[in-house]
Amino acid sequence: MVWLVLVGIGLLAGSIGALVGLGGGIIIVPSLLYLGTSTNIIDELTPQVAVGVSTVIMIFTGLSSTLSYLKHKVVDYKAGLIFFIGSAPGGIMGAHVNKNLNAEAFSLYFGIFMVFMAIVLLVKNRLKPMLFKPGKGKIVKTYKTENGHSFSYGYHPLLAAFISFVVGFSSGLFGIGGGALMVPVMMLLFFFPPHMAVATSMFMVFLSSITNSITHISLGNVNWPYAFALIPGAWFGAKLGAFINTRLKSASLENMLKIVLIIIGLRLIYQGITG
Repeated sequence: MVWLVLVGIGLLAGSIGALVGLGGGIIIVPSLLYLGTSTNIIDELTPQVAVGVSTVIMIFTGLSSTLSYLKHKVVDYKAGLIFFIGSAPGGIMGAHVNKNLNAEAFSLYFGIFMVFMAIVLLVKNRLKPMLFKPGKGKIVKTYKTENGHSFSYGYHPLLAAFISFVVGFSSGLFGIGGGALMVPVMMLLFFFPPHMAVATSMFMVFLSSITNSITHISLGNVNWPYAFALIPGAWFGAKLGAFINTRLKSASLENMLKIVLIIIGLRLIYQGITG
């Protein structure tokens, strides 16, 4: 029973994570905390262990979806590596800050963060980026879709690394992939086409999750039996999410995800306040 539930959570997290570029940790962490505290399905976990398990799973979610996106040539490796330069130290710092949070503080901060991400997802499709203007120091690229449409996008490496540092810190602190923040930034500030933003975000998630996992493993924050149970579902779920992403619009699923994030976020905030 335990293994089936965990495989199911991994499948759901991997599918949603790869579909909209979240990484999947936003599903895994609250699921593990809820199952451990409100049911008898799994043992109760500390926030640190839930985050540690999630960061390990993000490696496989990120790798699986990146390999799937490779076939469609929508991953900007150079941009992903630049983002990783900022997210790696941010993730390590976030992981060390995480160890100082008790269950109530973690629930409160994570709940606020989930509601914030729901708001980001809510407004990202309603905001229009400024007109793209190549500038001094910017890396400028052109992407042509299968339909022949061309998109120009670009970014300043220092600004990109700084923003990804903040995203990486959140990832290490809460065990999420960071894509919920990075995808809107890539689309609105750096003018990435939507599918390329999601695919490149998952590449960054894969790289940053490696450093985050090493840090959490060194801190003893990983329950390996639960991690091994989650990995198969996350791996195949990520492939499924990437497959759907290249063929369908994800607006309906994103709307459902926003509602789920708000409900879970408010519940965590309530738990954090009431203990």
